[in-house]
Amino acid sequence: MIMTYRDENGNNMLHLVGKLACPSELNIISGAALQMQRELLWFKEVEKLMQPAYREKKNRQGKTPWALFTEEHRDLMKDGEKWMRETAAQSMLVATLIATVVFSAAFTVPGGHSEQTDTPILLMVFAVSDGLALFTSSTSILMFLSILTSRYAEQDFLHSLPSRLMFGLTTLFVSIITMMVTFTITFFIVYRHGFAWVPILIALFATVPVSLFASLQYPLLADVINSTYGSRFLFEPRKHMFDQ
Repeated sequence: MIMTYRDENGNNMLHLVGKLACPSELNIISGAALQMQRELLWFKEVEKLMQPAYREKKNRQGKTPWALFTEEHRDLMKDGEKWMRETAAQSMLVATLIATVVFSAAFTVPGGHSEQTDTPILLMVFAVSDGLALFTSSTSILMFLSILTSRYAEQDFLHSLPSRLMFGLTTLFVSIITMMVTFTITFFIVYRHGFAWVPILIALFATVPVSLFASLQYPLLADVINSTYGSRFLFEPRKHMFDQ
């Protein structure tokens, strides 16, 4: 019965779901883009339960549920686009700087060419970590660039944009770690015969930016992952409720 309910304005259940949630409900989710995603998820889940005829049913104002959803969420979608663009632009700047640094380091052998036969293992670690830093930072740049050039339609907020942001932040974090490994290995190669405390001290300091990035960006990354993949289980209890 609840799926066929209509109020005095001719709104069915899908019309009511298409209305913007109150601020107290929206603010549970951080970021306007993720708030838009949650609203879309809720609308799509209820839409699956509706009979096909009710999905395109118009209310007394002549609006279908999707038309009402678009109208109600117009401002939230603009805020989500702004939030997503700013996040992508700032992260892309960091990834570009990392790519520039590690690309230059790839053509500089630590300690000179005489060290190549003396420290093969360290040089191999240097090459691998530098290559990973370059590849992951480049991938991160492409992910953030795809966010900046997206069309920002309503459907893009459902999976496309959050998935790109999640992948971009993950590869950016990996590039920071591998860049710090490359930087630290360089000191181990140069100072391995004397001043052994120098590379050890540098290695300790190298954990600072990695830890800072992890602590500052982990909440955002966790929210994106939870909102994109964890929310698929969010509506299971509601399905059972409507089926009764």
